[in-house]
Amino acid sequence: MSGPSVAELRAVAQPHSTMDRNSGEHWAGALYMRKLSIYVTWFLAKTPITPNQTTWLMILSGLLAGVVIALPGLWAAVGAALLIQLYLLLDCSDGELARWTRRTSITGVYLDRVGHYFAEAALLIGLGFRASETLPDWYTVMGFAAALGAILIKAETDLVDVARARSGLVAATESSAEQFQSRGLGMARKAAAALKFHRLVQAVELSIIVVVAAVWDLLAGGLAATRVLVVACVVVAVLQMALHLVSILASRRLS
Repeated sequence: MSGPSVAELRAVAQPHSTMDRNSGEHWAGALYMRKLSIYVTWFLAKTPITPNQTTWLMILSGLLAGVVIALPGLWAAVGAALLIQLYLLLDCSDGELARWTRRTSITGVYLDRVGHYFAEAALLIGLGFRASETLPDWYTVMGFAAALGAILIKAETDLVDVARARSGLVAATESSAEQFQSRGLGMARKAAAALKFHRLVQAVELSIIVVVAAVWDLLAGGLAATRVLVVACVVVAVLQMALHLVSILASRRLS
């Protein structure tokens, strides 16, 4: 199969505008996944697969992780974590492939966002089932509640651009998200961001913590660690949903 070299591909598929952005790039992507994804993209560029088809594979990986994590035992938790790593890998490669083939599209952006909604919701719902002794019980309900909270957090962010577009404005910039009408609120947001507790309900971090909880449960017997994690996810999702809404309303993103 003929195709571009990795260096040629990297120059187009991983531009500085992507690699150097302050937000929008997951820490795992910046730390190691972008170093791996360029080789997957290099392989995909030699095949007929399209960027949107790659995104569909990403979505499938996220949904499968939610199904697998609902199963009992340590190996199910490990399998779900590996599927989330595959999800992140494909999340990097679909955009890289789109930039290389010049097949970026609104559909691709939409599918990418939908994939993130689905993966995080599926993982939290699966976690609720994993913690349940009988189906359904309160842990099942809390899994769905945490998933709803995670979805609403993402919706709050995306609806900023919807509101701006309907008002005839361009998308919000990173700098506007950091500008607040109140100095106190700005400091509070920085403090909350430094704690990074919101990452508990994000797919990559959650999948790793579930493995830790599964190891704890295996050594201690029972599901105590997994159940504590479910409760923590609900609390974080609800708290972050409220704080994120206040942050948006108090920032310059809607002006």
